[in-house]
Amino acid sequence: MWNPHGEDPRPFMLHRKMWEWLFIAQALAERDMLRPGRVGLGFGVGREPLVALFASMSCDVVATDQPRARAMSTGWTDSEIEWADGLAGLNQDGLCPDDLFARHVRFREVDMNALPRNLRNFDFTWSSCALEHLGSLQAGADFVMAQMRCLRPGGVAVHTTEYNVSSNEQTLETGGTVLFRRRDVDDLERRLRDAGHSIDIDYTEGTTPEDLHVDVPPYSDVHLRTTLSQHVTTSLALVIEKGGAAPSRPGWLRLRARS
Repeated sequence: MWNPHGEDPRPFMLHRKMWEWLFIAQALAERDMLRPGRVGLGFGVGREPLVALFASMSCDVVATDQPRARAMSTGWTDSEIEWADGLAGLNQDGLCPDDLFARHVRFREVDMNALPRNLRNFDFTWSSCALEHLGSLQAGADFVMAQMRCLRPGGVAVHTTEYNVSSNEQTLETGGTVLFRRRDVDDLERRLRDAGHSIDIDYTEGTTPEDLHVDVPPYSDVHLRTTLSQHVTTSLALVIEKGGAAPSRPGWLRLRARS
């Protein structure tokens, strides 16, 4: 798996969030999205390091998160890392020189359930475990469809979300966090293909002890699977290429970290 600093990423991949960030960066790098002149749009960025990482590569980035009033009503302002109140905190790890960060990053408040019409012609979009917090499975899927309009033809969207590995029947369909089942992802795939976009599915699950371990409180250092309302959940990554131009390579989905 790609690592911008040339280090062995495998220790980080034992935690879902680290894997998600590395996966998003790798998927975009493989599709030639992380270079000077590219323009990216991040949704629900919180204080994740991807904004600064992409800016350090001279990509122009619009980082977005939910408006303050909505974040306060839903409790997201209580978190020190999961909500962004402007640019402060988006380069807290020093991944990007301050002058380069200031030159390449802008911030906007954006409701993912009502995307502004003037967010258009981006080379890439991304989010890290945000679309499952939009109120329902339907809202999450509708967001994925709507954000494709933000891309130019041939642009790439990369999103991670919660995936229910314990059932294709019972799940959390509404509420603060929902869990996508395989059938929900299959439905979304059909919608994307019907709209002319490119996506392939790989539902292969890992078989190593780390892949099969289900982490529960008090959490361990192996955190690829956990439980939510008695469902076993892990991270699912979506990589989608917008139709309208000859694709550079097919999009795909992958369920787990690959060493």
